[in-house]
Amino acid sequence: MSIIFKHARQLVVEIDEFINTAEKGVLVFKEGVLNYLNNEKESFADKISDIDRLEATADRLQRKIDDEAYQHSLLPQSISDVVSMLDRVDELIDIAKDNLYLFELELPFFPENIRNEYIRLTTTSVEAALCVIPAVRTYFREPVQVRDMLTKVYFYESETDKISRNIKRKLFHEMHELDLAQKIHLRYFALHIESISDKAQELADALTIMALKINI
Repeated sequence: MSIIFKHARQLVVEIDEFINTAEKGVLVFKEGVLNYLNNEKESFADKISDIDRLEATADRLQRKIDDEAYQHSLLPQSISDVVSMLDRVDELIDIAKDNLYLFELELPFFPENIRNEYIRLTTTSVEAALCVIPAVRTYFREPVQVRDMLTKVYFYESETDKISRNIKRKLFHEMHELDLAQKIHLRYFALHIESISDKAQELADALTIMALKINI
């Protein structure tokens, strides 16, 4: 990370820890949703506790990074972009926590004949986030490589959209045994899961622009 933050070893450590924490939060979201879909109640409760702890850690680290970044950067013209990009990383774990809590609060019922589609949606949406996080790390070390790393992010985001559309089509066109309220409820949970990949795409877009600025 010395490209941006020279002579600021502690800041580098904190940014690494922050990125790692966000990545763990996204993984916990994935496992938590799968626990819920598989009716693994104790494991799901553990994931709620885990994501609470990780999100609190990420917030604490982000506050420290924001306080220190402007003091240590040798490229002050770039620091606002970096802080904004880290805000987008934080949004990943924030939305992961918020969406996982919605499962606990609203207790959606997923019929057996559509459960596998939600599993695919979850794993694919999370994969987009897991692909963008290494690009964040690379930005601080080899920014010229960032754009090539983002192809998978856009691929998985597009695949997530397709799976989500298929779920909604199945809900409203095929699952006549469900009433309208149930269909709408399940549609919203598809949107909640899909939002992880949407945030990953937004982060990828920001990284692309930032990498271009450094290369100019």
